[in-house]
Amino acid sequence: MMKNLSLILNIVLLLAVGYLYYYDFSGKKARDVAEKISRPYSTNDSGSHRPVLAYVDLDSLNSGILFMKEKKKELDVELKEADRNYEEGIRKLQAARDNFMKRGTTVSDAEARSFSEQLVAEQQLLENKRQQRGQELNTKSFDILEVFRKRLKDFLTEYNKDKNYQCIFMVGSEQEYMIYRDSSLNITADVIKGLNEKWKPASKQ
Repeated sequence: MMKNLSLILNIVLLLAVGYLYYYDFSGKKARDVAEKISRPYSTNDSGSHRPVLAYVDLDSLNSGILFMKEKKKELDVELKEADRNYEEGIRKLQAARDNFMKRGTTVSDAEARSFSEQLVAEQQLLENKRQQRGQELNTKSFDILEVFRKRLKDFLTEYNKDKNYQCIFMVGSEQEYMIYRDSSLNITADVIKGLNEKWKPASKQ
């Protein structure tokens, strides 16, 4: 379970995909949306073309956002500490068992049963603590996700005020939605730069 938790922040940005489909489709007919997507450029009042679509590269985002890198590092430290505590507890139980076994035939049946029951109870307690800690870290990771999602949405809302994109897509090794993409529509660098600038004070706390 603890090993699975170490993967949480690796998929955090995948879970944020909902905010990267940024254009407000609510109240829009599917036909209208399809029509907009089929025309990647629109003409403004001056007659020049501007893109209505943009995309963000997930892999670059995942490795470039300082906030996410720092939070992942923090969680990794806590995960390793939880694993160490569990393994240390198991070693102590094994040592206690070995010492008890050294008594050999001097141990009565009643003592053997009592020790076995105690050993099982203590091991179960360790497992319960491990599971509880795992749930705590799981909750913490999704709290981080919520912070990221909100700030990403806030950033894109502000960023798009003068860009006027109608759709912002996400692409990446695990979430590939575009077979072909024009690199001129890539706004990943802007997103990374903007978010990192906003999160500098928080990252130093």
